[in-house]
Amino acid sequence: MKIFSAHQIYQADKSTIQKEQIKSEELMERAATQLFEWMHSRLRGTQVNVKLFCGIGNNGGDGMVLARKLHKHDYSIKVYVVNYSEKRSEDFLLNLERLKDSKVWPDFINEESDLPEISPNDIIVDAIFGIGLNRAPDDWVGNLIEHINDSRAFTLSVDVPSGLPVDSCHWKPSYVIRASYVLSFQLPKLVFFLPETGVYVNQWEILDIGLDQEFIAKTETDYELIGRPEVLPLYRPRLKFSHKGTYGHAVIIGGSYGKIGAVQLASNACLSVGSGLVTAFVPKCGYDSLQTAVPEVMVLTGSRERSISEIAIPFKASVVGIGMGMGMEDDTVSAFGSFLKECTKPMVIDADGLNILSQNPQMLNDVPELSVLTPHPKELERLIGYWTSDFEKLEKAKAFAAKHNLVVVIKGAHTITIYNGKGYVNTTGNPGMATAGSGDVLTGMITGLMAQGYSSVKSAIFGVYLHGLAGDLGVSSIGYEALKASLIIENIGNAYSELFRQPEIEQKEKPNG
Repeated sequence: MKIFSAHQIYQADKSTIQKEQIKSEELMERAATQLFEWMHSRLRGTQVNVKLFCGIGNNGGDGMVLARKLHKHDYSIKVYVVNYSEKRSEDFLLNLERLKDSKVWPDFINEESDLPEISPNDIIVDAIFGIGLNRAPDDWVGNLIEHINDSRAFTLSVDVPSGLPVDSCHWKPSYVIRASYVLSFQLPKLVFFLPETGVYVNQWEILDIGLDQEFIAKTETDYELIGRPEVLPLYRPRLKFSHKGTYGHAVIIGGSYGKIGAVQLASNACLSVGSGLVTAFVPKCGYDSLQTAVPEVMVLTGSRERSISEIAIPFKASVVGIGMGMGMEDDTVSAFGSFLKECTKPMVIDADGLNILSQNPQMLNDVPELSVLTPHPKELERLIGYWTSDFEKLEKAKAFAAKHNLVVVIKGAHTITIYNGKGYVNTTGNPGMATAGSGDVLTGMITGLMAQGYSSVKSAIFGVYLHGLAGDLGVSSIGYEALKASLIIENIGNAYSELFRQPEIEQKEKPNG
Protein backbone atom coordinates (compact mmCIF):
# COMPACT_ATOMS: atom_id res chain seq x y z
CA MET A 1 0.00 0.00 0.00
CA LYS A 2 1.35 3.38 -0.99
CA ILE A 3 2.02 6.11 1.55
CA PHE A 4 1.22 9.51 0.06
CA SER A 5 2.65 12.86 1.07
CA ALA A 6 0.22 15.66 1.92
CA HIS A 7 0.73 17.18 -1.54
CA GLN A 8 -0.01 13.86 -3.24
CA ILE A 9 -3.20 13.45 -1.21
CA TYR A 10 -4.36 16.90 -2.32
CA GLN A 11 -3.59 15.93 -5.90
CA ALA A 12 -5.58 12.69 -5.50
CA ASP A 13 -8.54 14.71 -4.19
CA LYS A 14 -8.26 17.08 -7.14
CA SER A 15 -8.00 14.24 -9.66
CA THR A 16 -11.06 12.53 -8.17
CA ILE A 17 -13.11 15.73 -8.29
CA GLN A 18 -12.16 16.38 -11.91
CA LYS A 19 -12.63 12.79 -13.13
CA GLU A 20 -16.00 12.30 -11.41
CA GLN A 21 -17.18 15.83 -12.17
CA ILE A 22 -18.19 16.42 -8.56
CA LYS A 23 -17.74 19.33 -6.17
CA SER A 24 -15.25 19.26 -3.32
CA GLU A 25 -18.15 19.47 -0.87
CA GLU A 26 -19.45 16.15 -2.26
CA LEU A 27 -16.11 14.49 -1.61
CA MET A 28 -16.23 15.90 1.93
CA GLU A 29 -19.73 14.48 2.35
CA ARG A 30 -18.47 11.10 1.15
CA ALA A 31 -15.57 11.12 3.62
CA ALA A 32 -17.72 12.18 6.57
CA THR A 33 -20.29 9.52 5.69
CA GLN A 34 -17.59 6.90 6.10
CA LEU A 35 -16.70 8.41 9.46
CA PHE A 36 -20.31 8.31 10.54
CA GLU A 37 -20.86 4.71 9.41
CA TRP A 38 -17.78 3.61 11.35
CA MET A 39 -19.02 5.31 14.53
CA HIS A 40 -22.66 4.37 14.10
CA SER A 41 -21.88 0.67 13.63
CA ARG A 42 -20.14 0.70 17.02
CA LEU A 43 -22.29 3.11 19.03
CA ARG A 44 -25.79 2.21 17.87
CA GLY A 45 -28.05 2.08 20.93
CA THR A 46 -25.34 3.43 23.26
CA GLN A 47 -26.06 6.42 25.46
CA VAL A 48 -22.96 8.54 25.11
CA ASN A 49 -22.02 12.18 24.77
CA VAL A 50 -20.03 13.00 21.66
CA LYS A 51 -18.05 16.25 21.68
CA LEU A 52 -16.68 17.36 18.33
CA PHE A 53 -13.79 19.85 18.16
CA CYS A 54 -13.63 21.27 14.65
CA GLY A 55 -11.09 23.58 13.07
CA ILE A 56 -11.96 26.08 10.37
CA GLY A 57 -10.34 24.21 7.45
CA ASN A 58 -11.46 21.15 5.54
CA ASN A 59 -10.72 18.83 8.46
CA GLY A 60 -13.17 20.91 10.48
CA GLY A 61 -15.59 20.67 7.55
CA ASP A 62 -15.44 16.87 7.83
CA GLY A 63 -16.29 17.25 11.50
CA MET A 64 -19.27 19.51 10.68
CA VAL A 65 -20.73 16.94 8.28
CA LEU A 66 -20.18 14.19 10.84
CA ALA A 67 -21.91 16.26 13.51
CA ARG A 68 -24.92 16.78 11.26
CA LYS A 69 -25.23 13.05 10.61
CA LEU A 70 -24.83 12.17 14.29
CA HIS A 71 -27.51 14.70 15.21
CA LYS A 72 -29.85 13.30 12.56
CA HIS A 73 -29.54 9.88 14.21
CA ASP A 74 -30.31 11.29 17.65
CA TYR A 75 -26.86 11.16 19.19
CA SER A 76 -26.16 13.56 22.03
CA ILE A 77 -23.57 15.91 20.54
CA LYS A 78 -21.81 19.15 21.34
CA VAL A 79 -19.84 20.97 18.64
CA TYR A 80 -16.96 23.36 19.29
CA VAL A 81 -15.37 25.44 16.55
CA VAL A 82 -11.69 26.10 17.29
CA ASN A 83 -11.43 29.56 15.82
CA TYR A 84 -7.67 29.73 15.25
CA SER A 85 -7.67 31.92 12.13
CA GLU A 86 -9.68 34.49 10.19
CA LYS A 87 -9.29 32.34 7.09
CA ARG A 88 -11.93 29.65 6.65
CA SER A 89 -12.26 27.11 3.88
CA GLU A 90 -15.36 27.39 1.69
CA ASP A 91 -16.43 23.84 2.44
CA PHE A 92 -16.14 24.47 6.17
CA LEU A 93 -18.38 27.55 5.90
CA LEU A 94 -20.90 25.68 3.75
CA ASN A 95 -21.18 22.81 6.23
CA LEU A 96 -21.27 25.17 9.19
CA GLU A 97 -24.43 26.72 7.71
CA ARG A 98 -25.88 23.28 7.00
CA LEU A 99 -25.26 22.31 10.61
CA LYS A 100 -27.02 25.45 11.82
CA ASP A 101 -29.91 24.63 9.48
CA SER A 102 -30.16 21.35 11.37
CA LYS A 103 -30.68 23.38 14.57
CA VAL A 104 -27.24 22.61 15.95
CA TRP A 105 -25.40 25.71 17.13
CA PRO A 106 -21.68 25.26 17.75
CA ASP A 107 -19.75 27.07 20.46
CA PHE A 108 -16.83 29.10 19.12
CA ILE A 109 -13.57 28.80 21.07
CA ASN A 110 -10.95 31.50 20.78
CA GLU A 111 -7.92 32.65 22.73
CA GLU A 112 -10.03 34.27 25.47
CA SER A 113 -12.45 31.34 25.90
CA ASP A 114 -12.56 29.10 28.93
CA LEU A 115 -11.62 25.50 28.29
CA PRO A 116 -14.76 23.37 27.83
CA GLU A 117 -15.63 20.71 30.35
CA ILE A 118 -14.79 17.17 29.23
CA SER A 119 -15.70 14.00 31.09
CA PRO A 120 -13.63 10.79 30.85
CA ASN A 121 -16.86 9.13 29.70
CA ASP A 122 -17.27 11.45 26.71
CA ILE A 123 -16.23 10.53 23.19
CA ILE A 124 -14.10 13.22 21.58
CA VAL A 125 -13.96 13.71 17.83
CA ASP A 126 -10.77 15.55 16.94
CA ALA A 127 -11.20 17.46 13.66
CA ILE A 128 -9.13 20.54 14.49
CA PHE A 129 -6.22 20.23 12.06
CA GLY A 130 -5.73 18.03 9.01
CA ILE A 131 -2.80 17.16 6.78
CA GLY A 132 -2.12 20.77 5.80
CA LEU A 133 -0.59 21.74 9.13
CA ASN A 134 3.10 22.62 8.78
CA ARG A 135 3.89 24.24 12.13
CA ALA A 136 3.09 23.91 15.80
CA PRO A 137 -0.36 25.24 16.84
CA ASP A 138 -0.61 28.56 18.63
CA ASP A 139 -0.21 28.27 22.40
CA TRP A 140 -3.88 28.71 23.22
CA VAL A 141 -4.83 25.93 20.77
CA GLY A 142 -2.02 23.83 22.20
CA ASN A 143 -3.49 24.37 25.68
CA LEU A 144 -6.85 23.10 24.38
CA ILE A 145 -5.14 20.02 22.93
CA GLU A 146 -3.42 19.38 26.26
CA HIS A 147 -6.81 19.76 27.96
CA ILE A 148 -8.31 17.12 25.65
CA ASN A 149 -5.39 14.76 26.29
CA ASP A 150 -5.69 15.25 30.06
CA SER A 151 -9.40 14.40 30.01
CA ARG A 152 -8.72 10.69 29.43
CA ALA A 153 -11.77 10.57 27.17
CA PHE A 154 -11.73 8.26 24.15
CA THR A 155 -10.46 10.47 21.33
CA LEU A 156 -11.15 9.71 17.69
CA SER A 157 -9.00 11.73 15.28
CA VAL A 158 -10.14 12.50 11.75
CA ASP A 159 -7.40 11.58 9.23
CA VAL A 160 -4.46 12.53 11.51
CA PRO A 161 -4.08 13.57 15.16
CA SER A 162 -4.36 17.35 15.33
CA GLY A 163 -1.06 19.14 15.81
CA LEU A 164 0.96 16.49 13.97
CA PRO A 165 2.32 17.57 10.57
CA VAL A 166 2.39 14.81 7.96
CA ASP A 167 5.62 15.63 6.14
CA SER A 168 7.79 17.71 8.44
CA CYS A 169 9.26 17.92 11.93
CA HIS A 170 7.94 21.40 12.78
CA TRP A 171 5.71 20.47 15.69
CA LYS A 172 5.56 20.63 19.47
CA PRO A 173 5.10 17.26 21.18
CA SER A 174 2.77 18.48 23.95
CA TYR A 175 0.54 20.19 21.37
CA VAL A 176 -0.48 16.98 19.60
CA ILE A 177 -3.66 15.01 20.20
CA ARG A 178 -2.90 11.59 21.65
CA ALA A 179 -5.50 9.72 19.65
CA SER A 180 -7.15 6.58 20.93
CA TYR A 181 -8.07 5.82 17.33
CA VAL A 182 -7.34 7.47 13.98
CA LEU A 183 -9.58 7.08 10.96
CA SER A 184 -7.38 7.98 8.02
CA PHE A 185 -8.77 8.65 4.57
CA GLN A 186 -7.82 6.29 1.74
CA LEU A 187 -4.12 5.85 2.55
CA PRO A 188 -1.98 5.73 5.72
CA LYS A 189 0.42 8.52 6.68
CA LEU A 190 4.14 8.03 7.26
CA VAL A 191 3.96 9.64 10.71
CA PHE A 192 1.90 6.66 11.95
CA PHE A 193 5.03 4.49 11.76
CA LEU A 194 7.89 6.64 13.05
CA PRO A 195 9.09 6.36 16.67
CA GLU A 196 8.71 10.09 17.43
CA THR A 197 5.25 10.50 15.93
CA GLY A 198 3.68 7.05 16.05
CA VAL A 199 3.19 7.38 19.82
CA TYR A 200 0.26 9.72 19.09
CA VAL A 201 -1.57 7.00 17.18
CA ASN A 202 -2.73 4.17 19.42
CA GLN A 203 -4.70 2.46 16.66
CA TRP A 204 -5.55 3.44 13.11
CA GLU A 205 -7.78 2.32 10.31
CA ILE A 206 -8.16 3.29 6.67
CA LEU A 207 -11.52 4.50 5.35
CA ASP A 208 -11.96 4.12 1.60
CA ILE A 209 -13.50 7.37 0.36
CA GLY A 210 -13.28 6.46 -3.30
CA LEU A 211 -10.27 8.51 -4.40
CA ASP A 212 -9.14 8.07 -8.00
CA GLN A 213 -7.56 4.59 -8.12
CA GLU A 214 -5.88 5.22 -11.45
CA PHE A 215 -4.14 8.28 -10.02
CA ILE A 216 -3.07 6.32 -6.95
CA ALA A 217 -1.72 3.45 -9.06
CA LYS A 218 0.29 5.74 -11.35
CA THR A 219 1.74 7.99 -8.65
CA GLU A 220 5.25 7.15 -7.48
CA THR A 221 5.73 7.50 -3.73
CA ASP A 222 8.74 7.76 -1.45
CA TYR A 223 7.32 5.17 0.94
CA GLU A 224 5.28 2.00 0.72
CA LEU A 225 3.56 0.07 3.50
CA ILE A 226 4.44 -3.63 3.37
CA GLY A 227 1.72 -6.08 4.34
CA ARG A 228 0.68 -9.53 3.20
CA PRO A 229 -0.58 -8.37 -0.24
CA GLU A 230 2.79 -6.76 -0.97
CA VAL A 231 4.83 -9.74 0.26
CA LEU A 232 2.99 -12.62 -1.42
CA PRO A 233 4.20 -11.71 -4.94
CA LEU A 234 7.80 -11.80 -3.71
CA TYR A 235 7.60 -15.50 -2.80
CA ARG A 236 9.44 -17.89 -5.09
CA PRO A 237 7.88 -21.39 -5.06
CA ARG A 238 10.17 -24.40 -4.92
CA LEU A 239 10.55 -26.72 -7.89
CA LYS A 240 9.84 -30.43 -7.68
CA PHE A 241 13.22 -31.56 -8.97
CA SER A 242 15.33 -29.08 -7.03
CA HIS A 243 17.99 -30.07 -4.49
CA LYS A 244 19.89 -28.41 -1.66
CA GLY A 245 22.36 -26.88 -4.07
CA THR A 246 19.49 -25.14 -5.83
CA TYR A 247 18.90 -22.96 -2.78
CA GLY A 248 22.41 -21.73 -2.21
CA HIS A 249 25.24 -22.08 0.25
CA ALA A 250 25.24 -19.30 2.83
CA VAL A 251 28.15 -18.48 5.13
CA ILE A 252 27.62 -16.88 8.53
CA ILE A 253 30.76 -15.22 9.92
CA GLY A 254 31.04 -13.95 13.46
CA GLY A 255 31.27 -14.88 17.09
CA SER A 256 33.86 -14.43 19.79
CA TYR A 257 34.38 -15.91 23.24
CA GLY A 258 31.06 -15.69 25.08
CA LYS A 259 29.13 -14.59 21.95
CA ILE A 260 28.95 -17.73 19.86
CA GLY A 261 25.21 -17.84 20.48
CA ALA A 262 24.75 -14.97 18.03
CA VAL A 263 26.16 -17.14 15.23
CA GLN A 264 24.06 -20.10 16.33
CA LEU A 265 20.90 -18.02 16.06
CA ALA A 266 21.81 -16.50 12.70
CA SER A 267 22.85 -19.87 11.23
CA ASN A 268 19.73 -21.61 12.48
CA ALA A 269 17.52 -18.82 11.10
CA CYS A 270 19.36 -18.97 7.79
CA LEU A 271 18.56 -22.67 7.46
CA SER A 272 15.00 -22.27 8.71
CA VAL A 273 14.18 -19.62 6.11
CA GLY A 274 15.28 -21.99 3.35
CA SER A 275 19.00 -21.76 2.55
CA GLY A 276 20.09 -25.09 1.07
CA LEU A 277 23.41 -25.19 2.91
CA VAL A 278 24.86 -23.11 5.73
CA THR A 279 28.44 -22.93 6.94
CA ALA A 280 29.43 -20.95 10.02
CA PHE A 281 32.90 -19.43 10.32
CA VAL A 282 33.83 -18.82 13.96
CA PRO A 283 36.86 -18.76 16.29
CA LYS A 284 37.89 -22.16 17.65
CA CYS A 285 35.96 -21.69 20.89
CA GLY A 286 32.69 -21.94 18.93
CA TYR A 287 33.30 -25.23 17.17
CA ASP A 288 31.87 -27.71 19.69
CA SER A 289 28.87 -25.64 20.70
CA LEU A 290 27.83 -24.94 17.10
CA GLN A 291 28.18 -28.58 16.05
CA THR A 292 26.05 -29.54 19.03
CA ALA A 293 23.42 -26.80 18.95
CA VAL A 294 22.80 -26.76 15.18
CA PRO A 295 23.96 -30.08 13.71
CA GLU A 296 22.64 -29.15 10.26
CA VAL A 297 25.23 -26.36 10.02
CA MET A 298 28.79 -27.00 8.86
CA VAL A 299 31.53 -25.23 10.81
CA LEU A 300 34.85 -23.68 9.86
CA THR A 301 37.18 -22.04 12.36
CA GLY A 302 40.01 -19.56 12.29
CA SER A 303 43.35 -20.16 13.95
CA ARG A 304 42.63 -18.17 17.09
CA GLU A 305 40.72 -19.54 20.08
CA ARG A 306 38.70 -16.55 21.29
CA SER A 307 38.26 -14.22 18.30
CA ILE A 308 38.47 -14.08 14.53
CA SER A 309 41.92 -13.07 13.27
CA GLU A 310 41.55 -14.14 9.63
CA ILE A 311 38.69 -15.17 7.34
CA ALA A 312 39.28 -17.97 4.85
CA ILE A 313 36.35 -19.60 3.03
CA PRO A 314 37.58 -22.50 0.83
CA PHE A 315 34.58 -22.41 -1.55
CA LYS A 316 32.45 -19.88 -3.39
CA ALA A 317 29.61 -18.93 -1.09
CA SER A 318 26.29 -17.78 -2.49
CA VAL A 319 26.12 -15.06 0.15
CA VAL A 320 27.78 -14.05 3.41
CA GLY A 321 26.17 -12.74 6.59
CA ILE A 322 28.78 -11.20 8.87
CA GLY A 323 29.26 -9.29 12.10
CA MET A 324 27.08 -10.81 14.82
CA GLY A 325 29.02 -11.30 18.07
CA MET A 326 32.28 -10.79 16.16
CA GLY A 327 33.87 -8.26 18.51
CA MET A 328 36.24 -5.46 17.55
CA GLU A 329 39.70 -6.78 18.33
CA ASP A 330 42.43 -5.22 16.18
CA ASP A 331 43.01 -8.49 14.33
CA THR A 332 39.28 -8.92 13.80
CA VAL A 333 39.01 -5.44 12.30
CA SER A 334 41.95 -6.19 10.02
CA ALA A 335 40.46 -9.55 8.96
CA PHE A 336 37.13 -7.92 8.22
CA GLY A 337 38.78 -5.22 6.10
CA SER A 338 40.76 -7.78 4.11
CA PHE A 339 37.67 -9.91 3.55
CA LEU A 340 35.73 -6.92 2.22
CA LYS A 341 38.41 -6.37 -0.43
CA GLU A 342 38.13 -9.99 -1.54
CA CYS A 343 34.34 -10.30 -1.52
CA THR A 344 32.52 -9.22 -4.69
CA LYS A 345 29.01 -10.47 -4.02
CA PRO A 346 26.44 -8.56 -1.94
CA MET A 347 26.57 -9.54 1.74
CA VAL A 348 24.56 -8.88 4.90
CA ILE A 349 26.40 -6.86 7.54
CA ASP A 350 25.19 -6.57 11.13
CA ALA A 351 26.29 -5.69 14.67
CA ASP A 352 30.08 -5.45 15.06
CA GLY A 353 30.48 -5.44 11.29
CA LEU A 354 28.55 -2.16 11.28
CA ASN A 355 30.49 -0.81 14.24
CA ILE A 356 33.78 -1.53 12.47
CA LEU A 357 32.52 0.31 9.39
CA SER A 358 31.48 3.33 11.44
CA GLN A 359 34.95 3.51 13.06
CA ASN A 360 36.69 2.89 9.74
CA PRO A 361 34.55 4.71 7.18
CA GLN A 362 37.11 4.17 4.41
CA MET A 363 36.09 0.49 4.48
CA LEU A 364 32.65 1.48 3.16
CA ASN A 365 34.27 1.89 -0.24
CA ASP A 366 35.03 -1.85 -0.22
CA VAL A 367 31.56 -3.03 0.77
CA PRO A 368 30.05 -4.77 -2.29
CA GLU A 369 27.23 -2.84 -3.90
CA LEU A 370 23.69 -3.99 -3.03
CA SER A 371 24.87 -5.35 0.31
CA VAL A 372 22.30 -5.20 3.12
CA LEU A 373 23.11 -3.33 6.34
CA THR A 374 20.86 -4.03 9.35
CA PRO A 375 21.54 -1.37 12.02
CA HIS A 376 19.58 -0.69 15.17
CA PRO A 377 19.18 3.05 15.95
CA LYS A 378 22.54 3.53 17.67
CA GLU A 379 24.42 1.62 14.98
CA LEU A 380 22.66 3.71 12.35
CA GLU A 381 23.63 6.95 14.12
CA ARG A 382 27.26 5.88 14.12
CA LEU A 383 27.05 5.33 10.37
CA ILE A 384 25.11 8.37 9.17
CA GLY A 385 25.55 10.86 12.01
CA TYR A 386 23.21 12.48 14.53
CA TRP A 387 19.70 13.47 13.46
CA THR A 388 17.26 15.91 15.01
CA SER A 389 14.07 14.17 13.89
CA ASP A 390 12.88 10.94 12.33
CA PHE A 391 12.31 12.81 9.08
CA GLU A 392 15.96 13.86 9.00
CA LYS A 393 17.03 10.34 9.94
CA LEU A 394 15.23 8.91 6.93
CA GLU A 395 16.69 11.50 4.56
CA LYS A 396 20.21 10.84 5.88
CA ALA A 397 19.71 7.08 5.54
CA LYS A 398 18.49 7.52 1.97
CA ALA A 399 21.53 9.64 1.11
CA PHE A 400 23.88 7.11 2.73
CA ALA A 401 22.28 4.17 0.92
CA ALA A 402 22.38 6.01 -2.41
CA LYS A 403 26.01 7.09 -2.02
CA HIS A 404 27.20 3.52 -1.46
CA ASN A 405 24.44 1.72 -3.44
CA LEU A 406 23.37 -0.28 -0.41
CA VAL A 407 20.17 -1.54 1.17
CA VAL A 408 19.75 -0.18 4.70
CA VAL A 409 17.33 -1.88 7.08
CA ILE A 410 16.44 0.54 9.89
CA LYS A 411 15.29 -1.74 12.69
CA GLY A 412 12.47 -0.61 14.97
CA ALA A 413 8.81 -1.08 15.84
CA HIS A 414 8.11 -0.53 12.13
CA THR A 415 11.35 -1.56 10.47
CA ILE A 416 11.97 0.50 7.34
CA THR A 417 14.02 -0.84 4.44
CA ILE A 418 15.73 1.91 2.44
CA TYR A 419 16.89 1.44 -1.13
CA ASN A 420 17.23 3.68 -4.19
CA GLY A 421 15.55 6.66 -2.52
CA LYS A 422 12.51 4.70 -1.35
CA GLY A 423 11.42 3.36 2.04
CA TYR A 424 9.47 0.15 2.65
CA VAL A 425 7.64 0.27 5.99
CA ASN A 426 7.00 -3.08 7.66
CA THR A 427 3.71 -3.93 9.38
CA THR A 428 4.58 -7.08 11.35
CA GLY A 429 6.33 -7.45 14.70
CA ASN A 430 5.64 -6.60 18.32
CA PRO A 431 7.34 -5.27 21.49
CA GLY A 432 8.25 -8.79 22.59
CA MET A 433 10.84 -8.85 19.82
CA ALA A 434 12.90 -6.26 21.68
CA THR A 435 15.01 -9.09 23.05
CA ALA A 436 18.58 -10.33 22.78
CA GLY A 437 19.31 -12.21 19.57
CA SER A 438 16.31 -11.00 17.61
CA GLY A 439 18.57 -9.00 15.28
CA ASP A 440 20.84 -12.01 14.75
CA VAL A 441 17.80 -13.99 13.63
CA LEU A 442 16.86 -11.26 11.15
CA THR A 443 20.37 -11.20 9.69
CA GLY A 444 20.27 -14.96 9.25
CA MET A 445 16.88 -14.82 7.56
CA ILE A 446 17.89 -12.12 5.07
CA THR A 447 21.10 -14.03 4.33
CA GLY A 448 19.12 -17.23 3.76
CA LEU A 449 16.76 -15.54 1.34
CA MET A 450 19.65 -14.06 -0.63
CA ALA A 451 21.23 -17.54 -0.80
CA GLN A 452 18.07 -18.78 -2.52
CA GLY A 453 18.35 -16.15 -5.24
CA TYR A 454 16.12 -13.38 -3.95
CA SER A 455 17.53 -9.94 -4.74
CA SER A 456 19.04 -7.91 -1.93
CA VAL A 457 16.11 -5.52 -1.59
CA LYS A 458 13.48 -8.27 -1.88
CA SER A 459 15.36 -10.37 0.67
CA ALA A 460 15.36 -7.44 3.08
CA ILE A 461 11.66 -6.62 2.61
CA PHE A 462 10.55 -10.27 2.70
CA GLY A 463 12.92 -11.18 5.54
CA VAL A 464 11.79 -8.29 7.72
CA TYR A 465 8.13 -9.18 7.15
CA LEU A 466 8.62 -12.90 7.87
CA HIS A 467 10.75 -12.10 10.93
CA GLY A 468 7.99 -9.90 12.38
CA LEU A 469 5.28 -12.39 11.49
CA ALA A 470 7.22 -15.22 13.18
CA GLY A 471 7.50 -13.02 16.25
CA ASP A 472 3.77 -12.29 16.18
CA LEU A 473 2.97 -15.99 15.99
CA GLY A 474 5.43 -16.79 18.75
CA VAL A 475 4.11 -14.14 21.11
CA SER A 476 0.48 -15.13 20.60
CA SER A 477 0.74 -18.00 23.09
CA ILE A 478 3.28 -16.74 25.65
CA GLY A 479 3.05 -12.95 25.86
CA TYR A 480 5.56 -10.24 25.07
CA GLU A 481 7.88 -10.68 28.02
CA ALA A 482 8.61 -14.38 27.47
CA LEU A 483 9.44 -14.21 23.77
CA LYS A 484 12.99 -15.31 22.97
CA ALA A 485 14.90 -15.16 19.71
CA SER A 486 14.94 -18.96 19.47
CA LEU A 487 11.13 -18.98 19.49
CA ILE A 488 11.12 -16.58 16.54
CA ILE A 489 13.18 -19.16 14.64
CA GLU A 490 10.77 -21.92 15.63
CA ASN A 491 7.94 -19.95 14.05
CA ILE A 492 9.57 -19.14 10.70
CA GLY A 493 7.88 -22.18 9.15
CA ASN A 494 4.55 -21.12 10.63
CA ALA A 495 5.10 -17.66 9.18
CA TYR A 496 5.47 -19.15 5.70
CA SER A 497 2.28 -21.15 6.25
CA GLU A 498 0.43 -18.06 7.49
CA LEU A 499 1.26 -16.28 4.24
CA PHE A 500 -0.80 -18.80 2.31
CA ARG A 501 -3.53 -19.48 4.86
CA GLN A 502 -6.95 -19.06 3.35
CA PRO A 503 -9.42 -17.02 5.40
CA GLU A 504 -11.95 -19.13 7.20
CA ILE A 505 -15.34 -19.17 5.49
CA GLU A 506 -18.37 -19.59 7.69
CA GLN A 507 -20.21 -22.77 6.88
CA LYS A 508 -23.88 -21.98 6.61
CA GLU A 509 -26.19 -24.73 7.81
CA LYS A 510 -27.89 -26.38 4.86
CA PRO A 511 -31.67 -26.66 5.04
CA ASN A 512 -33.11 -30.12 5.58
CA GLY A 513 -34.24 -31.97 2.51
